[in-house]
Amino acid sequence: MNGEESLNSQATSHTIHSLLDAAVAEVPGSAAIRDATGTWTYRELDAASRGFAAWLRGQGIGRGDRVLVQLHSSRELAAMFYGTSRAGAVFVPLNPAMKEFHLTSVLDNAEPALVITDAPRAALLRRISSAPVHDLADVWPKAEGSHDDYGDGDDVDGRSTSDAEPDPVRADDLAVLIYTSGSTAAPKAVMCPQSQVAFASRALTEGLGYRSDDVVFCRFPMSWDYGLFKVLMACIARCQIVLADGESDFVLLKRMRETGVTVVPIVPSLASMITRLAGRDTEPVSTVRMFTNTGAALPQATIDALRQYFPGASVVRQYGQTEAKRITIMPPAEDRERPESVGLPLPGTRVLILDADGDPVPTGEIGEIVTAGPHVMAGYWRNPEDTARSFRRDRSSGEPLLHTGDYGHLDADGYLYFNGRRDDMFKHKGFRMSTVEIESAAMDIPGVRAAAVLPPGDGHGLALFVESDLQAQEVTAELTKRLELPKVPTTCRVLTEFPLTLHGKNSRAALTALLQGGAQ
Repeated sequence: MNGEESLNSQATSHTIHSLLDAAVAEVPGSAAIRDATGTWTYRELDAASRGFAAWLRGQGIGRGDRVLVQLHSSRELAAMFYGTSRAGAVFVPLNPAMKEFHLTSVLDNAEPALVITDAPRAALLRRISSAPVHDLADVWPKAEGSHDDYGDGDDVDGRSTSDAEPDPVRADDLAVLIYTSGSTAAPKAVMCPQSQVAFASRALTEGLGYRSDDVVFCRFPMSWDYGLFKVLMACIARCQIVLADGESDFVLLKRMRETGVTVVPIVPSLASMITRLAGRDTEPVSTVRMFTNTGAALPQATIDALRQYFPGASVVRQYGQTEAKRITIMPPAEDRERPESVGLPLPGTRVLILDADGDPVPTGEIGEIVTAGPHVMAGYWRNPEDTARSFRRDRSSGEPLLHTGDYGHLDADGYLYFNGRRDDMFKHKGFRMSTVEIESAAMDIPGVRAAAVLPPGDGHGLALFVESDLQAQEVTAELTKRLELPKVPTTCRVLTEFPLTLHGKNSRAALTALLQGGAQ
């Protein structure tokens, strides 16, 4: 899609690989995807995806089979994503940093038909997986050869390619399982059908205004929907994506300059790193036109620093969950307006604010954020209890709804304001409060670079962690100027660096362990 095309005028195809087919038909020789080792055109990416699909068929992989991959983002991984879709199988990407404890539960839950990884991880996976485990270094030459055979109509692993062709992939076929970490020990997988993935990708591309001349610089793994969908969005826009997952932080700005980046997806921790590096760098990155943030709210100081070091770039706020990919986007042209808002619903979707009985609340009142539309995924893999809790049907129309468990309100113009997650809301000393409001107050203190609050529980009181050069008592004193006394944490810990999850978010589990294991 070029930026000016409307969502409603898109092609009727609803599969992941059809997005690539359309791009190849239109711009076969344009640069599509780049990593640390080189660049592929759309034609080359297409050929690689077809080769991998043929290799999968040669392994007996077909509709509904799970193909689990644990690899850093690369051109080959993107081709495997499209190729798995072509074969009608289910792509299951895992973060390369996932350890045995979680890998074991994921393997038991997903029951993959085969696993692909690299040499450093192969021994572990072969020990704990009942499915065949392949080293990418062995797979890829065969996949490239399979494409040559596939294109000529020759045999693939002794089978005719005509015999190996699967039935056409349907829009309601499961395309991806995305494993998310949550409050339980075992990760759970969001089921992402072909049509929902394709729709959400097109809606996001339109809402953010991706252009054919964009270069999207993605530092996030394809195991996270934030990184995975960027591959599809760049394809829809006919632009180039740079996969920089796993590259050294020290070369971040150098890589951004040499690739001519125009769009940079961020989370707060990455944004802080970029501004720190930019503050020490003598050569600006002048091509960036847009930062898109998710994961948590950006501190205003970080937004100001991004605008200082990248003049003219918009800093776009978003809100979403993997269960619907994205829910709202602040239009890029309005990034300086309504600073507390997380934007408008994706094109073709709706946001509802409901009370505990499932009825709409008046404009401006806080309730649960519920979204409706073709982006709502199909539930949790082999987890009917959690699916029934979050994925429901509208009582009158039967339309699928995602109950996010988050709280917010809408203004008169339909802009959404995020007020906290279900786990963020708690009662303390007779007051109803949210970790979000306390964190926001802490981030308002000059010198505080990051903040996280733990509600009272497990033998500890209301606790605040900050990343700052200030002393704990200085932070607490400043908070008393901003919050009612019952909302001021009884414990304040100053950290030089925050522990982060695999996706760059503040790790509340690690913070809880610090609180329980260290002096308060």
